[in-house]
Amino acid sequence: MTTNKVPSPIETPSHLILGEILRPHGVRGELRVKLLTAHPDHLKQLKTVFVGAGIGARNVKPYTLSSIKILGDGYAIIRLEEVPDRNAADRFRMQMLMVALADAVPLEDGEFYLYQLIGMKVQQEDGSPLGTLIEVLETGANDVYVVRGDAHGEVLIPVIDGVILSTDVENSLLTVRLPEGLLDTVSDADEED
Repeated sequence: MTTNKVPSPIETPSHLILGEILRPHGVRGELRVKLLTAHPDHLKQLKTVFVGAGIGARNVKPYTLSSIKILGDGYAIIRLEEVPDRNAADRFRMQMLMVALADAVPLEDGEFYLYQLIGMKVQQEDGSPLGTLIEVLETGANDVYVVRGDAHGEVLIPVIDGVILSTDVENSLLTVRLPEGLLDTVSDADEED
């Protein structure tokens, strides 16, 4: 399970994460990357990628993407022109592979980037507040929104049809219909503490 912690919607990042560089691959400077993008084929269109500790890091540097091979299991092998051999590639372990926001895949109507969700106010369909969306967990089956509020503490909301009713990025408001018993489970956990 991966976790996406990203800046609040007030902070528009200059880069978006494409993947995590795991290790060198072979002796010619290639890198094995765990893909964290819903559009891996978009990488084939990029000339420049960025590498650094993550979104908003100060050490983000541009590199020329000279080749990419997308593997069927959520990984890719990439080659950066500025990385000539395995020794140079070894310095990239655990760094993030990123794209400039301007070069990211254009969004369709009704789509949004994860960074736009963090900090949104979350309310139930009757208008009662739940709290603020603080984190998005990617579990494989479906994402889970982590919402923290005064009344119920931390609530984990599955991102599935029928639960997420509307996502209003412009007004930073998410409206949900919680599965029956979800808040009861949260209350029971609070009482045990």
